[in-house]
Amino acid sequence: MARKLGPLCRLCRREGIKLFLKGTRCDTAKCSVSRRDYPPGQHAWRRRKISDYGLGLREKQKVKRFYGLMEQQFRLYFKEAQRLKANTGENLLILLERRLDNVVARLGFALSHREARQLVSHGHMTVNGKKVNIPSYLVSPGDVITPASKEKTQKTVRENLELTKDLGLPSWLERSTEPLQGRVLALPNRDDVPIPVQEQLIVEFCSKG
Repeated sequence: MARKLGPLCRLCRREGIKLFLKGTRCDTAKCSVSRRDYPPGQHAWRRRKISDYGLGLREKQKVKRFYGLMEQQFRLYFKEAQRLKANTGENLLILLERRLDNVVARLGFALSHREARQLVSHGHMTVNGKKVNIPSYLVSPGDVITPASKEKTQKTVRENLELTKDLGLPSWLERSTEPLQGRVLALPNRDDVPIPVQEQLIVEFCSKG
């Protein structure tokens, strides 16, 4: 009997790509996408061609799931991206990359976005020496992100760093272990987004709504 997939793994299989929703597991042979790179379900091979509407919706859902956003949150980010100059799709992705919970995950302080969001919301992270418990807080160049000085927090973060040390670090972030902290060197750019997404389809989809 085939082993049942958990809800997060089913999302990745349905999208056909790794969304890294289960942290470091996604980089191992246990990843469901690595083992079976086709959608789940008995009739997966018979699925019809996706419409333009479906393609746009799929890209939007992919981004929402990766960054852990609710629909209302996503709409607010999209409106802000439209207000900014330059490309709306790129603006949207850059705004999401700047979220504090995403930065905590990208620094390796957490094993997944879900854990990073929990660390932030429970007050285990500081920005420039001040506790910030808002996962959607947008970091800026020069910001220093530091785990709280509590022994349990420090231990958890160091254990996570040991597990994520081989995953690399985006060029716009810097990390040190002594002292244990991360620094934002610059704003991220489009090439720093870790998931394959066609942001123009999202813009077209959301602009019609």
